[in-house]
Amino acid sequence: ACREYKHSLEQMKAHCGYGRDTIPQQADISDYLVRRTNFRMRPVAGLLSSRDFLNGLAFRVFFSTQYIRHHSKPLYTPEPDICHELLGHAPMFADRDFADFSQEIGLASLGASDDDIEKLARCYWHSVEFGLCREDGHNKAYGAGLLSSFGELEWACGDGEGGDDL
Repeated sequence: ACREYKHSLEQMKAHCGYGRDTIPQQADISDYLVRRTNFRMRPVAGLLSSRDFLNGLAFRVFFSTQYIRHHSKPLYTPEPDICHELLGHAPMFADRDFADFSQEIGLASLGASDDDIEKLARCYWHSVEFGLCREDGHNKAYGAGLLSSFGELEWACGDGEGGDDL
């Protein structure tokens, strides 16, 4: 994981109840994010359209699913669940630069054509879900799809296939 994620996660352990023996509450995390970057998490029952999701970002709102992945597949889920939201997305929204970037994508979506919405969604998806950066010559994850999936993270940042050969 990238430095910004690690820093934010440490802060969230201290202020939001992240820990081995505790389950963080979305309301506590949202309150913390508001204080830190003025982003808030808003619960939704399922996936939104790209337009609705991106429009929320313009107003510093991150729509978060509420269900949890099936116990038979604890390391990966093909659709976002609360583990993905709280472990993958929330720590990055505590970083001012990341929060500002997310809002800029959202602002660009306001009044955009359907074609432009598709392009913005693709840009956001490929960076915010599966984004990598280089730190000290190694791939580090900042994308939530990587950070919330051990298998994906190991493949993207490990020493085997993928990894630093990207």
